[in-house]
Amino acid sequence: MTAAQKRGKKTLYIRIMVDSSGPQKDWYSVLGACPTDDIKELKQKYQKLILMFHPDKQRQDVSEGEAEQHLQRFIDIDQAWKILGNEESRKKYNLELRANELKQSWPVDAHITHEDMNWDCETECYTYSCRCGGEFILEKDEMEEMETVVCCDSCSLSIEVRTRAEVECSGGCLHKQLNSIR
Repeated sequence: MTAAQKRGKKTLYIRIMVDSSGPQKDWYSVLGACPTDDIKELKQKYQKLILMFHPDKQRQDVSEGEAEQHLQRFIDIDQAWKILGNEESRKKYNLELRANELKQSWPVDAHITHEDMNWDCETECYTYSCRCGGEFILEKDEMEEMETVVCCDSCSLSIEVRTRAEVECSGGCLHKQLNSIR
């Protein structure tokens, strides 16, 4: 039985992994396409755009800035085709897109660290008071090296609890500091 259950309160823990490996650009929009387009449609859109932005096809009277924009667009179109024109890389990209769509963004009322929380020896939990009078409860075993969003046990507010990177201090590492809070 968890400490929150002992206290008769329900809590919700949401883990957020900071992940920057998701797609940086929407390659479908670069081609003016959508994920439901078949390979033939993608190829037609690619061919039309690659000819339009090819450096050899540009007018001589364009400004240097505009020429650079066209070159960057040409590079992006080529990259989009390399990803979406290959069945395996397209499947991988579509999975990344879907994973990003499924990530839920939670409204966060405050950002705190574990040091801002109070240690409750009886329940072996970290607590933080909510402005509604309720509590944010974080169990000791829920602390890991990632960000955690904790919902109030009484209202809909949530806080983001961040662990600090381990730092050497006079008493040792952060883990020792957290133990001293108890």
